[in-house]
Amino acid sequence: MKPFRIFTAIATLTLATTTFTPATATAATDTTVRPVTTCADLVRGFTLPGAPTHVTAATVVAATATDPEYCGVQGYVEPAVRFELRLPTTTYTGRYLQYGCGGFCGVVSPPAFADCLPHGGDFAVAATDDGHVGKTPAIVDDGSWGANDQAARNDFEYRAPHVVSRASKAIIQAFYGAPPRKSYFSGCSDGGREGLLLAQRYPADFDGIDAGAPANYWSPLLGVYQTWLARANSAADGSPILTAAKLPVLHNAVLAACDKADGLADGQLDDPRACDFDPVTLTCAGADAPSCLTPAQVNVVHKLYAPPTDDRGTLLYPGGQLPGSELSWAGWIIPTPETGGFAFARNLADNYLRYLGYPIGAPAATVDTFAFTKREFDRLTPVGVRSNAMSLDLSAFQRRGGKLLLWHGWNDQAIPPAGTLDYYQRLTHGRPQNWARLFVVPSLYHCGGGTTLTEFDPLRQLVDWVERGSTPTAVTATGRAADGTVTRTRPVFAYPQRAVYDGTGSVDDAANFRPAPPASPVRDVVHWAGERLYGLPGPVAP
Repeated sequence: MKPFRIFTAIATLTLATTTFTPATATAATDTTVRPVTTCADLVRGFTLPGAPTHVTAATVVAATATDPEYCGVQGYVEPAVRFELRLPTTTYTGRYLQYGCGGFCGVVSPPAFADCLPHGGDFAVAATDDGHVGKTPAIVDDGSWGANDQAARNDFEYRAPHVVSRASKAIIQAFYGAPPRKSYFSGCSDGGREGLLLAQRYPADFDGIDAGAPANYWSPLLGVYQTWLARANSAADGSPILTAAKLPVLHNAVLAACDKADGLADGQLDDPRACDFDPVTLTCAGADAPSCLTPAQVNVVHKLYAPPTDDRGTLLYPGGQLPGSELSWAGWIIPTPETGGFAFARNLADNYLRYLGYPIGAPAATVDTFAFTKREFDRLTPVGVRSNAMSLDLSAFQRRGGKLLLWHGWNDQAIPPAGTLDYYQRLTHGRPQNWARLFVVPSLYHCGGGTTLTEFDPLRQLVDWVERGSTPTAVTATGRAADGTVTRTRPVFAYPQRAVYDGTGSVDDAANFRPAPPASPVRDVVHWAGERLYGLPGPVAP
């Protein structure tokens, strides 16, 4: 699989898999809203202060076996924030859903309809490219567009999701005669960052926000952590020290050491932090062999499991790779033929450092020249605070009834879950909230995929929370084989609760698990070099 295809899959993951089990209690109160004008009449300008909007095309698209008939709208918000908006013509019930992007965005991924009601297609849905067009082959890991274009940077850093929300709502008002009665945002990775940014800086835009694996510690994540991943596994000649061929033996050793630590031998670690595994046990006794690791490879694994630090031991990011995630390192950390010979961590980090991480015209770094020091960490802050979504003040979002649903995979190879756990504990002070919930999914990779659980979609629970007051306590995660067969379902309970097997029936059936309190007190706050970033506000667009 080429880099473009993989990154497009990451960028569109939540768009392609957002389907619901029908919520019949909600459906009973829903009524459809019909258009009050024709689709073609939307091709015009919309005068919005700070967000002049132009619809360039609007065409009725016939219903298919999976989608309702809709008015397909394409347009842009000045200067160059392209978007696509799909307006159901017969099934709309007043809900608006906006999707986030992945990577550095740069492409408008067609927004999928989210089926929350028996008839389906009741949402108007939208997506944006965040204000620029990425270059091939990878598109969403291209940062060259921001080298000398501050307007494009502004759009990506904070402005685009907000102005697209305003534009979409104005077009919805024109088409249906009323604004949406409820608005939702769903995104993972950079889309998760956008979700948190919207809750923090634009608290009136959305009633419910589904933020998966949020990249909200943006400048430390892209400038420091991805650089750490790239450098940790690079030999002097640039070749990988740890190869993809060694990952299965490493992963199997982790499972052999820790799978039963959660009380169940089921091929997954429910909380990898409880795994006390040392890769030195795999050191080759003699020459390199497929069943062991060389001393240099053991050293790489130690570095990957650890957060990046400076020479004094100060953490430059709040987490590292967790035991159980090893198979996901192929492609992200370790180049493979399937990814075109590239490691995505290196691509993202190098593009960020070269083109996006420093003020335009200021000296920049590269993956190979970046120094892991507090000084270099701080050099990323002036630009980083513009895109970081680290504010702990969500009081305005909370006061107006907003609901925030955070989620993360324990085996995320791109964004360590430690950062989300750190942010959530700081946000909630470790106490349950009726407006914010976190779910952490065993074995799940970055935004999807995994060894035993491969899919997690909490949007239906978010809708029920916003519209019916049903605070989510559990969301079912699903594991699928390559042919689409469901191989496992497992409840994921609101953090810090964990799922415990009740002792009867299949361990692959969610019905056979119950919630239990954490095995030990939760202490997720991490003291690291970026602690002052929680209090630094970013810019806000009109």
